[in-house]
Amino acid sequence: MKLNELRDRPGAVKPKRRKARGPGSGKGKTAGRGIKGQKSRSGVALNGFEGGQMPLYQRLPKRGFNNINRKHYAVVNVGMLQKFIDAGKLDASKPIDEAALQAAGLVSRIRDGVRLLAKGEISAKVDLEVTGASKAAIAAVEKAGGSVKLKAAPRNAAAE
Repeated sequence: MKLNELRDRPGAVKPKRRKARGPGSGKGKTAGRGIKGQKSRSGVALNGFEGGQMPLYQRLPKRGFNNINRKHYAVVNVGMLQKFIDAGKLDASKPIDEAALQAAGLVSRIRDGVRLLAKGEISAKVDLEVTGASKAAIAAVEKAGGSVKLKAAPRNAAAE
């Protein structure tokens, strides 16, 4: 078989139906929409309409809300931190802050700050300065001989 011999299987592709192109097409005049009424016109929006019965989306209870003041933190796990140090993208001898993490490519956007979490293992002695950290992450860094300094989160009027 050659590339120029490739074809769809018979019946796999149907020809396009040309609507409203005269009586010979079989879909002329009203184009298969019937006569008059909402559904014969353009811009019909009947999705979710259940014939006058209370629609499902209105019968179900409302749950939860979106907090507009929620903080969005960039997440860094200690395992990824160790991986970047091993790869030479981060220098463990110097203090590591949020700008250094972003420059190394560990976080793409800082947003409301960087939060350190304890997934993975860390063996390098690092001095970190981040917005937030879990207790387990602080314990893991201190066990390796490093330190975590928490700084106050920036107060942004507009949350992303």
